[in-house]
Amino acid sequence: MAASAIKAFVFDWAGTMIDFGCCAPVVALQGAFAELGLTLSEAEARADMGMAKRAHITAILARDPMKSAFVAANGREPGETDIDDLFHRIEPRMIAAAAQYTTLIEGAATLVALLRSRGVRIGSGTGYSRSMMGAILTEAAGQGYAPECVVCAGETAEGRPSPLMTWKALVELGIWPARACVKVDDAIVGITEGKEAGTWTIGVAASGNGVGLGLADFTALDLKTRHQRVEKAATELLAAGADYVVASVADIQGLLPELESRISRGILPGQSPGQLRL
Repeated sequence: MAASAIKAFVFDWAGTMIDFGCCAPVVALQGAFAELGLTLSEAEARADMGMAKRAHITAILARDPMKSAFVAANGREPGETDIDDLFHRIEPRMIAAAAQYTTLIEGAATLVALLRSRGVRIGSGTGYSRSMMGAILTEAAGQGYAPECVVCAGETAEGRPSPLMTWKALVELGIWPARACVKVDDAIVGITEGKEAGTWTIGVAASGNGVGLGLADFTALDLKTRHQRVEKAATELLAAGADYVVASVADIQGLLPELESRISRGILPGQSPGQLRL
């Protein structure tokens, strides 16, 4: 089989390759805020998903309703010390929650095996810290997924939506040009990251933060509701600039011939309108 024109894929983790619905961060964030007597809604927790967790906490505290709730409870606005306190509270919760949500999303291992058979290098990036990834890396490897590099939150000067994590992954892989590489993510900040890095971007809608349901709850939806929720999430990823949006990584295999053709013909990421492939 001929080598692919695609040089590398850089995959996100939660909501993309593991943890259908991207549930672990919500559980951990809600628990950490509850320790301070603050109720964090699921919508608030998901609004900035994909960011490094300290930046995620900062964003939650910076706007209402959480900002007003914090002021009402403490008589002052949140500061750096409060952000540090919450981050220290969330880290052990994230480690515990992440360890419970390690199941690979269907089709992930099959896709990676196919890509590797075509000479495509496999990198990854995450808004989780290295300590949060411990159990995930072991469990994912046991299920057949072990990327060549893992770039974690805090390992670059800035996290998403900056391109630095994707660039670091490509540097570690020794791969260029970025225009022959693909970033896959379920979060808007991850799509922005890929666009800023100069890669092709693929958004995954059904399995990710936009729908925000675990696999059992997702499959329990009636077909009309399921379609509506996936379409809404997909539209948001498309609006963020994704070149393609699919339901899950299982659907990426069907895009490969088209992607390879576009790269071979010198077409650049973002040159054409994004496409929904649901």
